[in-house]
This record gives sequence, structure tokens and C-alpha cells, in this order.
Amino acid sequence: MRHAVDELGALVIGEDPLRVEAIARKLRDAAGSSGPAGILTMAMSAIDVALWDIKGKALGQPLWKLLGGGRDRIATYASGALRRGLKLEEAVTAAGRLRDKGYRQTKMQLGLPGATSPAREIEQARLIREAVGPNMDLMCDINQRWRPEQAIDIGRRVEQAGVGLFWLEDVTAADDYPGLARVADALSTPVAGGEYLWGITPFRRMLEARSVDIVMIDQVRSGGITPWLKIAGMAEAFDVPVVSHGVPEIHVHLVGAVPNGLTVEYMPRLFPLWRAVPQPRDGMLDMPAAPGLGLEFDEAAIAKYRA
Repeated sequence: MRHAVDELGALVIGEDPLRVEAIARKLRDAAGSSGPAGILTMAMSAIDVALWDIKGKALGQPLWKLLGGGRDRIATYASGALRRGLKLEEAVTAAGRLRDKGYRQTKMQLGLPGATSPAREIEQARLIREAVGPNMDLMCDINQRWRPEQAIDIGRRVEQAGVGLFWLEDVTAADDYPGLARVADALSTPVAGGEYLWGITPFRRMLEARSVDIVMIDQVRSGGITPWLKIAGMAEAFDVPVVSHGVPEIHVHLVGAVPNGLTVEYMPRLFPLWRAVPQPRDGMLDMPAAPGLGLEFDEAAIAKYRA
């Protein structure tokens, strides 16, 4: 990854960092033979994010304001605590803790490991719903583990059990757009997807096929902030809301800026690298006030990863 960033970065040394679109196009052209996915796309994302941070700092504005300043606060949901690898009693206890911390939204995982069954999946969902109570939005991530017919069957059973999911995410293969569309048509629960897609074009195909009710965009896999915003605009044209995948310290700016931004996934995996990060308050994230991304590396933490 570092080598890819260094190689691509060398191509734009001396460029005006405020010309974000021109640099993004130059990097896409340089990486074109590698295809739309993988390390080079991730490297382009790293450079693109740095450029937007520079732009915000040069103009003395936080990124979300630079992008239009859609709102002062944005909803966020707790993610990563209700993993499918937990024992049922552990998941129920963890769900109760999230409720007590004041989260208004959280996400669990189904597509359980081992010898699972529809009945076991539904029982897991039902007990977690009981633990968080009726007033918390509960999402469910399948991570592409079901076939379309299986997703329709279990999804309908979950609906009949009264679990009341806010969305059902990545129920089948991410690029099976007709299969996803069948699931979305069959269920009243909104279907979310998109975190596994790379670049921009697959999102057009997903939206044209009416495969999802909610688009999830990962700025790392999309290629950075520049393409993330284009995907969000594309989704808006289809009257589809967007949510983020991972990296809330960056995505808070993006989801909070676009008019169809719905909620930010709060997964603090990279938080140890920063001196300060956005913290939820009453289930919401306040928009950062500092220029650019408003982030500063913790140099002591970064030193552990330097070769």
C-alpha cells in the first residue's frame, strides 16, 4: 500500500493541490491498466483524501462546510459490537450495553456460522431486538452470505416475527444486481448495499437495476472523497439515501454534507491513530469545527507502524 501511494503520489508532485478533480483524473489514467479495484484504488483514495484535507485547511473551513454544509449534526449507528462470532448471550448483553450508552441505532450480523437455520437466525434477531428495546433502529448485515431465495425466506420470517429492521444489508453477492433486486422487491424491509463495490460504475448498474433501497459507500473502495460525492449525487437522482461504510472520522463530513445522507457507521477501528476523533452524543455526531478533516495523527501511535 505504501509503495502504491508513493508511486502514484510521485506523479502529482508540483500540482496545485486545490485542483482535486484534475489530480483525480490524472491518477485514474495512470492506474487504468490495473482495473477499478484493489491496492491502486485504495492508494488513489489516500491521496484524494489528503488533497481535500489540504483544501479545507488552505481555506480555513471544515470539509463538510466546504462541501455545502448540509447540517450541523448527523445520525450515527454503533457497528462492530454485535458480531456473528459472539455467543447468543454475549450478543444480547452487548446489545443492552449499546442501548445504555445512548445509541439510537445499532447493527447486528446474521448469516450465523456453523450449522445455522432460519429458526436460529430469527431467534438471534428477536432476542437482540428485545435487548435494545423497541425505540432503537436495528440494522442487520449479512456480508453476502445468503442466496437471493434464502434472503427472501429469512427476511420474510424476520418481518413476521416483528423484529422491525431498519435495513437488511449485503444479503447476497454484491454484484448480483438482479438477485438483490428480487430481494428488495420481495421484502418490505429496506435493502442496503454497496460497501463491496469499487469505483463509480458499479453503483450506476446497481441503481439502474433498482437493486437496493439504501446505497452504502466506502470512500476507500470508491477511490476517495471525489468519487464518493459523485456516487452520492447519482443516488440522489434515483431518490435513494446514502450511508457510509467504516472510517467515521472522514465519513461524518461526507454524509453530513450531502442532502441524501442518512447515517454514519460508527466503527472506531482507526481511532487509536488520531489525537481526537468525533464522539457520539445522544446518538448523533456533531460536525467537526476544525479546518479540513479536523484530524491530527498521534505520532506515537503512528511510529509503531513505520518500518
